[in-house]
Amino acid sequence: MVVMKFGGSSVGDSDRIKNVCDIIKSKLDEKPVVVLSAMKGITDKLIDTAKAAASGEDVSKELKELREKHNSTLKELGLEGGLVDEQLEGYNKVVDKIFEMKLTNPELMDEVQSYGERMSVRIVAAYLSKIGIKAKAFDAFDIGMITTPDYGKAEPLPDTEEKIAMELAKVKEIPVVTGFIGKDTAGNITTMGRGGSDYTAAILGAALGDVTEIWTDVNGILTADPRVVKKARTIDKVSFNEASELAYFGARVLHPKTIWPAIKKNLAVKVLNSFEPSNKGTTIVGKVEKTKDIIKAIACKKGITLIHIVSTRMLMAYGFLSRIFSVFEDYKKSIDMVSTSEVSVSLTVDDDADLDKIKEDLEGVADVEIFKDKSIVSVVGEGMSNVPGVSGRIFSALGKENVNVEVISQGAYEINVSFIVDKKDADKAVKVLHKEFFD
Repeated sequence: MVVMKFGGSSVGDSDRIKNVCDIIKSKLDEKPVVVLSAMKGITDKLIDTAKAAASGEDVSKELKELREKHNSTLKELGLEGGLVDEQLEGYNKVVDKIFEMKLTNPELMDEVQSYGERMSVRIVAAYLSKIGIKAKAFDAFDIGMITTPDYGKAEPLPDTEEKIAMELAKVKEIPVVTGFIGKDTAGNITTMGRGGSDYTAAILGAALGDVTEIWTDVNGILTADPRVVKKARTIDKVSFNEASELAYFGARVLHPKTIWPAIKKNLAVKVLNSFEPSNKGTTIVGKVEKTKDIIKAIACKKGITLIHIVSTRMLMAYGFLSRIFSVFEDYKKSIDMVSTSEVSVSLTVDDDADLDKIKEDLEGVADVEIFKDKSIVSVVGEGMSNVPGVSGRIFSALGKENVNVEVISQGAYEINVSFIVDKKDADKAVKVLHKEFFD
């Protein structure tokens, strides 16, 4: 079997859906299991409409546009007009509730966001059946995707993979499954965060013990963002460790959690291009043979906030770091990067929520400064391990081009050097380093 996940750009309109179905058809001998995102732009539309309703705005126009978008796609595919009426009505009821309450919450927003995937799977399954390929749409929670009640960032429960394997074994048709969503044990809809359809696919791949294919709109994992570096090229193979670092630090091809289920079962993940299906893309495996390339890729994560925490009480004091990080834990705030000295800690977060409260709590033990509009640039490659002079090349190249570096961090496995720059210098830093290591 093969798990094939298609993102929003791959199912963006009727022509793209037909193309996806052709790709699925070409894989019939591998018994595909299909995972889908919402149609391109739909999740944002669902969120924006719900937020407008919470503000007391009349959203009848937006609701009509959502209906027309999906019904016009059905018409262009020659499918029954009312195919997703149940999902559209379900969404309308949630929006009506939000309008009456004049507020929303994470639980309601997870239900709001679920409807995009719930419509796309029904459309694609119906079109597959129309062209002679027996297929059936499934909401992921109906095949065992039961999660924690952490709305917006839910995690599958420990026995989820086993349940999914049992449920899919009963299915005779090609399963077309919603990405991104699940239900908690109380029956409330949950989501795994934006981009979580990749994670869903990887969980299904681990459950079935087979390869996972992530079909997107680029030719695999590239040496840099092609929108920034025009000469960026596809990497043939990367290791789990390299892919994890790249995904976490800004390579948008993969959701950061995609690799976890594959690592656990040592299963390959392929990143492919639905717009160019003949391209071999990138294969992610447990280990890769060392090549002459020291660096595999350069990633960049923008919209970062840098926090400096300084206190002379840190000097020779035990438990001080624990006290600092417990504050972030209290607010469920994930930290991207950390650098420490004898009396200071510098760290980054990519979410500004509750920062004022965090600063207030920290100021009981330290002086705190917050700097917004920063970016993390990460240079990733297993070839850096035990190779002298790589960091020198990185920072020498940046210095020559007057790119100011603020904080530097290197992972324990020596496959990643990350540093902070102003947001305005982020693209320049990526271009400089790509030229240094790849041109």
